[in-house]
Amino acid sequence: MGRETPSPQQVSLTVEELLAVNPYNPDILPDLENYANEQVASQTYSLDANLCLLRHYQFEPERMNIQIVIRILVKALMALPAPDFNLCLFLVPERVQMEEQIKTLIVLSHFLETARFQQFWDEAAKNRHILDAVPGFEQAIQAYAVHVLSLTYQKVPRSILAEAVNIEGLVLDRFVEFHVANSGWSVEAKGRGQFVVFPASEFNHPELKKNTSEGVPLEHVAKIFPLLG
Repeated sequence: MGRETPSPQQVSLTVEELLAVNPYNPDILPDLENYANEQVASQTYSLDANLCLLRHYQFEPERMNIQIVIRILVKALMALPAPDFNLCLFLVPERVQMEEQIKTLIVLSHFLETARFQQFWDEAAKNRHILDAVPGFEQAIQAYAVHVLSLTYQKVPRSILAEAVNIEGLVLDRFVEFHVANSGWSVEAKGRGQFVVFPASEFNHPELKKNTSEGVPLEHVAKIFPLLG
């Protein structure tokens, strides 16, 4: 019988074991690269493994695989609002950051972090060759856009939601219906328009804020302004 192919779970466990035993062993670099590719194929994610690989590339720049670095950065973008993209980018040498595809990802990251979703989707459309190589990218960014809107607003016009998630028409109808059924959204008609109402939280309903000295995180406030422009 032929050798049994390990499942993604087995590959993940092996990599985690390697990281636990000796993360600085240069011999594990091929395993880390294989695991980075496996994350793309299986739509899984390990920030620790990817950071470890980027550190190895710092010590052995001649072994760096630019395409794997790009995939790691795309996966990190998909993890927003976690700061994974900046953590990974910090480990990428400046000369590599000048690569055209990585410069594009830095621009896309800036648009997302400042909630300029229309500019993000316009730029993303010009660079499908980078993003389409990583399954699930569009859905991850749509989830992040919804996260930002729901933190910032009690309700938004359907047109604002459509712009943020880059879908419209019947596809947007199904998107809204899904979240009404699963995320606590509701739909409110006002005049000839339609609004999507988000569940109340301490961020979009200040009166629910707990009586503590903590305020709304600055990054949440900063994201309001581009949407109001």
